[in-house]
Amino acid sequence: MNITSAEFVKGIIGTDPILKEKLHNVAFVGRSNVGKSSVINSLVMRKDLVKSSSMPGKTREINFFFINKKFYFVDLPGYGFARMGAKGAEKIRKLILWYLGSGEAHVNFVVLIVDSVVKPMAYDREMADILRAENIPFVVVANKMDRLNQTERSHNMKAIESQLGASALPYSARTHSGREELLKEIARAIK
Repeated sequence: MNITSAEFVKGIIGTDPILKEKLHNVAFVGRSNVGKSSVINSLVMRKDLVKSSSMPGKTREINFFFINKKFYFVDLPGYGFARMGAKGAEKIRKLILWYLGSGEAHVNFVVLIVDSVVKPMAYDREMADILRAENIPFVVVANKMDRLNQTERSHNMKAIESQLGASALPYSARTHSGREELLKEIARAIK
């Protein structure tokens, strides 16, 4: 797949006309600060399409990006950020679950991003279970692989795949390693 255009459309926090469009949605989900925004920027080969921050919990809306004038990349807020407080974290969790399970959106594929350095946490396992329960096809992307040596990569990939019960793609948003493989997965999902 070749990405020739990408533009921000809007952010939503509930029902919106954009959900009624019959366009494919490729959603990006993961804990706060795993690099969801950076992975999207890497896929579209732009540094500034999705605003990223070193401060976790910045994204609080469901953000839609129109790709190739054909489908959407959907950047979901990060889950599991402790400093957000219990109420804030639960609000984000409900927003994500609503988007994935309401049937309003045309969620065709989910990219579940985990931090390859930290490895999966309970939130990541819960998300993989939710995606399976909702019968939503997904791929696990182990981001930040460039921060690990070869031995750590091998060990952490095995741990990620074992804990999430799914194969994972190694990825580096910084070096774009894994980009072509992920684009192939996305292309297959939205045929």
